[in-house]
Amino acid sequence: MTTAAQVEGEKPSGPRSRKGIQTRSRLVEAAKAVFEKDGFLEARISDIAERAGLSHGSFYHYFDSKEQIFREVAKAIEDELEAPVDAVIFDPESTATPRERIREGIRRHLASYRDEAAIMGIIEQVSRYDDQVRDMREAQKAQSQQQIAESIRQLQLRGLADPKLDPDIAIVALGAMTQRFPELWLVERTHEFDFDAAVDQLSRLFANALGIAESESVPRKGRGRSERNS
Repeated sequence: MTTAAQVEGEKPSGPRSRKGIQTRSRLVEAAKAVFEKDGFLEARISDIAERAGLSHGSFYHYFDSKEQIFREVAKAIEDELEAPVDAVIFDPESTATPRERIREGIRRHLASYRDEAAIMGIIEQVSRYDDQVRDMREAQKAQSQQQIAESIRQLQLRGLADPKLDPDIAIVALGAMTQRFPELWLVERTHEFDFDAAVDQLSRLFANALGIAESESVPRKGRGRSERNS
């Protein structure tokens, strides 16, 4: 079957016109809603197209399959959950302390996870048997972990984190905590917590594990005032 996308050369690079980009985005938003409601296995392309206000055939101008559009939905959600890393943790203009950055980053991460808990439950399920979804998530996780591990090294050089920690091991362990905790709490509902309390405790665990002092002005053995405040 020859699709309009093949004629216009929109695949695999995607739609080029503004209208095409808007239509594709509308399909992704519709797909997210359908997956949240029906789950991945029960979701139908016809329902996605109908929710987006398109014909069933129009879906194939932009996506080859239900699997492909689900991967795009999953990628968008993962990008949203990773956003606090760049927006807070690595903000070059920020004057916040390491503990303040950690707390705000975790707060935003948990808030996004809470807002997207329904689709995150589906993504967690699908990633257990869809290699492409799993590989996409693992690649994003590895990139984020590499960045944060380097940030931990910089804190160690400044005397602000435990120098005995291996940053690569530490961030894998702490990353598992920050990823599994919201799944248990917000998706599987095995526990009920106050949101602010969860943010406080998770950020404390994270910062304490790195050996970051409550205040950067607290003297650290073997460090001078100028180095502590750098």
